[in-house]
Amino acid sequence: MIETTSEANVGLTAADTRRRVWAIIGASSGNLVEWFDFYVYSFCSLYFAHIFFPAGNTTTQLLQTAGVFAAGFLMRPIGGWLFGYIADKHGRKNSMLISVCMMCFGSLVIACLPGYATIGTWAPALLLLARLFQGLSVGGEYGTSATYMSEVAVEGRKGFYASFQYVTLIGGQLAALLVVVVLQQVLSDEDLRNWGWRIPFAIGAVLAIVALYLRRSLDETSDKATREHKDAGTLSGLWKNRKAFIMVLGFTAGGSLAFYTFTTYMQKYLVNTAGMHANTASALMTFALFIFMVIQPFFGALSDKIGRRSSMLCFGGLAAVLTVPILTALQNVSSPYAAFALVMAAMIIVSFYTSISGILKAEMFPPEVRALGVGLSYAVANALFGGSAEYVALSLKSIGSETAFFWYVSGMGALAFVVSLLLHRKGKGIKL
Repeated sequence: MIETTSEANVGLTAADTRRRVWAIIGASSGNLVEWFDFYVYSFCSLYFAHIFFPAGNTTTQLLQTAGVFAAGFLMRPIGGWLFGYIADKHGRKNSMLISVCMMCFGSLVIACLPGYATIGTWAPALLLLARLFQGLSVGGEYGTSATYMSEVAVEGRKGFYASFQYVTLIGGQLAALLVVVVLQQVLSDEDLRNWGWRIPFAIGAVLAIVALYLRRSLDETSDKATREHKDAGTLSGLWKNRKAFIMVLGFTAGGSLAFYTFTTYMQKYLVNTAGMHANTASALMTFALFIFMVIQPFFGALSDKIGRRSSMLCFGGLAAVLTVPILTALQNVSSPYAAFALVMAAMIIVSFYTSISGILKAEMFPPEVRALGVGLSYAVANALFGGSAEYVALSLKSIGSETAFFWYVSGMGALAFVVSLLLHRKGKGIKL
């Protein structure tokens, strides 16, 4: 087991440092695969919406697939509670192994699932069931991996090391998008719509097996005393830390909504609103997401210098002020270069949140309820605001009130700013 007390971080040997770095890699590999599987659904929905739902206009079919996407998020609170309990009571490693197995199963089901023309209403029903299963898995993955990566990171550089959670989260999203771009170049549009969209789901199921192998070699970070604590993994123990729980709900609501707006939904926004060709939008978002991924450690390291509170205030303030102008400008953008610049401006703002999301939350909870506190609070806010971003945006667009969505995102950024004011001015948190 890797020692996680602040005293153990004094005089680290080269071997111990290598073990910690390998632990980060092992944990984040599974994180990457889980998010690859989860995002493949969103990026491929343009091609399989007609497979699982009755004939209708494109916006209606996309709205239905977005509804299933949002439904997957509703399972996250249950996953956050279940896997948080497992991680706090039975170890972080066991929780991460179970979650990646569940994600593998969900992707395999979608890859093999017949369409509406073949099995009728069973098609959307089974698609929904598979997504609920994946949502349960991802709901547990975030809290456990965030806790694990925060606990193995070196004191004084925790922001930098913990930022790799979103490096791999974005990496999974980027890998999913890259697979779609490659398929767009190799297959015809007709082949993609008929069967090609199944390939990314099959790839995700195979990669999960690799992640499972890597995670089996991880050291456990929770000690026996933590796992046997009377409050370990319990809701009563979490209730004792309710202020931290409510605060995490507040800034996660704004952070998750902004993140999903400018990453997951942005591709559809560029196609359906700005009128950009699907291939152009995919290529633009691929490059933007790559830069977004690369800059996460820089913003994580910045938080080690200026404090988590300052980083969160930068995110909340800038998101509240600049979201409406950026989305309004993208609405009528004609140049892909201008669109790229605007998307990157938004992603830089979001980076103040994403780079420290895991470590900030982990530092607010004691070890016996850390995975539960991080996972459940994140999952609840994510289900209500992050997962519904696409659905809300498309619903407002369908009734001609798309600009209302811009103000909604801006308002939640303002909420994150207000909640961040309650963080300790000197950035003091629990020593992991």
